[in-house]
Amino acid sequence: MGENFTTIKEFILLGLSSDRKTQILLFLVVLIIYLLTIMGNLLIIMLVRADSALHTPMYFFLTQLSCLEICYVTSTLPQMLAHLLSGNGAISFTRCAAQMYISLALGGTECLLLAAMAYDRYLAICHPLLYAIAMGRWRQVQLSSISWAGGFLLGSINAGSTLRLPFCGPNHINHFFCELPVVLKLSCADTHITEGFMFLASVLMLLIPVSVILTSYGLILSSVLQMRSNAGRRKAFSTCASHLIVVTLFYGTVISMYMIPRSSSAPDRDKHIAVFYIVVTPLLNPVIYSLRNKDIHGAVAKMLQKSGFEQKKMSVAL
Repeated sequence: MGENFTTIKEFILLGLSSDRKTQILLFLVVLIIYLLTIMGNLLIIMLVRADSALHTPMYFFLTQLSCLEICYVTSTLPQMLAHLLSGNGAISFTRCAAQMYISLALGGTECLLLAAMAYDRYLAICHPLLYAIAMGRWRQVQLSSISWAGGFLLGSINAGSTLRLPFCGPNHINHFFCELPVVLKLSCADTHITEGFMFLASVLMLLIPVSVILTSYGLILSSVLQMRSNAGRRKAFSTCASHLIVVTLFYGTVISMYMIPRSSSAPDRDKHIAVFYIVVTPLLNPVIYSLRNKDIHGAVAKMLQKSGFEQKKMSVAL
């Protein structure tokens, strides 16, 4: 009964296209997006570390999100680029399992972290006098640790329950990376129990954080509408709007992937949806959080001024 019936040694990822010219074009586009994503998120991390004015809870969580996004895209896009360049989507069973686990765990962590960021904004706007105490350094570390631990714990349970199933064939995955719902389709055993675990995990990782986020922003909206200062109202709306754009794009596509029944008439649906939370959202996060953020703009100006000052000192010394 306990025998492992897995006979598949590798999977074949079909990717986004089988046309060679389209693959080369996609390689260039994805490579540019990957590099921009890494540079954008690294810039946020560097700015927050370098500027003491950004040593606040909001930017602590933003740094955590940037680190997470770098890990998230690195777990999927380099392999996608290699497959697009070579035209061969073969991946070993072990590498597929590792990618499925890591991407699932990091995705779960992001779900919880976005909820923590919404709670942070709720405290900052609705309870400003208590904010410094309620969101002290220890509370920031607690919320961050719970997000990372929760993501990897539920990722382990879901990936583990999937990898215990036998995979006898076929081995072609209509996707550009190994993701749990599409890998689960290839098992040659009854998957109802595993699907039940996955649905329960989706409720914990998606619906509960979304409820926290919607409640937080509902209370924030109520508080903002009562503000007498137009400047304060605009700043609060601007900050929260950027968060909600990320939340809507990320949660909307992930929920449609993990909780909405699939249609056999749309075989490419899964991979098209995944493009948004694997490729697009990690790129948009640094743009959305910094494009209209005066604190980030100020930190960039300080860095440029400091760099120019250092160059002047060096030229004088020479």
